[in-house]
Amino acid sequence: MPLKLAIVGRPNVGKSTLFNRLVGKKIALVDDQPGVTRDRKQAEGYLASLPLILIDTAGYETSYDDSLESRMRQQTEAAIAEAELALFLIDARVGVTPEDENFAALLRKANIPIVLAANKAEGKQGTVGVMDAWSLGLGEPVGLSAEHGEGMAELYEAIRQALGEEAFELALQEAEPDYDPRAAEDIIEKLSHIDIDDLSVSDDDLVAAIEAADVDVAPEPPKDDKPIKLAIVGRPNAGKSTLINQLLQSDRLLTGPEAGITRDSISIDWEWEGRRIRLVDTAGLRRRSKVQERLERMSTGETIRSLKYADIIALVMDAHEAMEKQDLLIADLALREGRGVVLVISKWDTVKKPDEAAKHIRDLANRLMPNAGGAPVVFLSGLTGRHTDKLMPAVAKVYQDWTARVKTGDLNRWLRHTVERHPPPSVQGKRIKPRYMAQMKARPPTFVLIASRGDQMPETYKRYLINNLRDAFDMHGVPIRLFVRQGKNPYADKADGARKPHGKGPYKGKPNKKG
Repeated sequence: MPLKLAIVGRPNVGKSTLFNRLVGKKIALVDDQPGVTRDRKQAEGYLASLPLILIDTAGYETSYDDSLESRMRQQTEAAIAEAELALFLIDARVGVTPEDENFAALLRKANIPIVLAANKAEGKQGTVGVMDAWSLGLGEPVGLSAEHGEGMAELYEAIRQALGEEAFELALQEAEPDYDPRAAEDIIEKLSHIDIDDLSVSDDDLVAAIEAADVDVAPEPPKDDKPIKLAIVGRPNAGKSTLINQLLQSDRLLTGPEAGITRDSISIDWEWEGRRIRLVDTAGLRRRSKVQERLERMSTGETIRSLKYADIIALVMDAHEAMEKQDLLIADLALREGRGVVLVISKWDTVKKPDEAAKHIRDLANRLMPNAGGAPVVFLSGLTGRHTDKLMPAVAKVYQDWTARVKTGDLNRWLRHTVERHPPPSVQGKRIKPRYMAQMKARPPTFVLIASRGDQMPETYKRYLINNLRDAFDMHGVPIRLFVRQGKNPYADKADGARKPHGKGPYKGKPNKKG
């Protein structure tokens, strides 16, 4: 089973750089400024053949008051308590400091194996610091460079010796995959051989090809072990971390009155009613004009990356400042990226007239977020836990809609009824006739509509179809994508007496009356 390893040490010794090195990608923010990491961040990684569950921690501070530094220290201590091995980093170029000595004394009481490593030891400059690390009394230090990847083999051997052969061999054993690799093809893959834009293919041939692709064959149901990736996003100090702590029923994330405490995107695996959920706490998104510091720009980029790779977005808004321009921009970004959206109004315990305020916020959501398509609105308090039990059912419903598949027969019956009730407008005196519709894929629901003169269909009518489709099949809170393709006009080649190709003969058509 993977070894749970906590990377610990004082601020700015290179913990996040080593974390990124072992994970294999830059998922932890790195900057020359000390104290960038605040929450503990967890990810899977490898050191050669050794599978790891890595925990990146905040730089250890000795504050014991109510300050942010004290809460960061508590997070680091929690990481040590849950780890199976502590990798203690010092800065080889600085040498052993009093803070390192205090932290070494704390680690000795933790009763877990410890590996001491002197980072930034590349070249001759770090040699003295590596030798100085012997004074901590934690065994032979490993000289390495997380930035350049030096010393990884020595680190592997040091972990092996610290664990012992039996525990090390157990750590090398990877768990069997808990998923069925035989997954059914997605509908879009089934249709990948069909060029809908090829005007040489008639409508009848196109419809026949889509039907032959078995678009109504539902894929195998997803395994329950596949987690729903739920990203908690919003502006700074909206209550995102507090909400996650309430869901987890633990102080997993740093919270406080200070805005902008969360910098990294923190992924946490959780289980709700037997279903695995991957919660992602993100840094607050401010207006671009207010983002000045390099570190905040990095945090913003990390939040947007988390949003793009999530399944569902919970947009958290302060009850007293909900539906402001930045909230609308975040919701629009989530929908453009194809994510499902749940609107969360936090700090509801501070609202004096909840019924009146709830009606006002719902009206604002319908008016200012038409693209959200009736996304559910959940009013809650992360601090007191009031109504937090309503969040996950709303998330599960949006996820179900996000992965929904509509049978082609039901889809086309709905299309005929909708078009009969409100046909598309004529363009230049010519009718636009929708002919056939099929779902191309889910996540989000994506449909293709074949219509005569489809390239001339107004955007207003497309929005009408999408809104009616959402209501008819109860797909609220998810973006619906509709692609309109123009079917071939069988008379397009007839102009000024030109013959339509038909039959045999040199003219491939019937001669006209003039012979």
